[in-house]
Amino acid sequence: MLKPQPVEEVFRALGDPTRRDLVERLSAGSATVSELARPLDMTLSAVVQHLAVLESCGLVSSEKVGRIRTCRLEPAGLQLATDWFAGQRAAWEHRLDRLGDVLEADLAAEAAGNQAPPSSPPPTSPPEGAGA
Repeated sequence: MLKPQPVEEVFRALGDPTRRDLVERLSAGSATVSELARPLDMTLSAVVQHLAVLESCGLVSSEKVGRIRTCRLEPAGLQLATDWFAGQRAAWEHRLDRLGDVLEADLAAEAAGNQAPPSSPPPTSPPEGAGA
């Protein structure tokens, strides 16, 4: 099995709503594990496990001083996801630009086809009663 790339690990970690909530709350600033766990309906141990997943992929770092573990968001981890999205956006913009060029060329060709020089006037039928 292939080893997951770092961006895959980031997306896997962010796939869980609890972990996304922790990341959002840490975006406001550092917080202790207890502060992060307080509003959640789960054990402190479960919150620590979620934070370990976020830490393992580089989204969060923590520091323990005495009995208090403080967590903070790591911008470099988020940058992996941002860079991936930027690459996808650039690729799709390139594809859409090419599609726009093709459609423009088709419209120009169609307009050129409709602007053909007028042909000679259609033949008129002789007036009724005129003998041949």
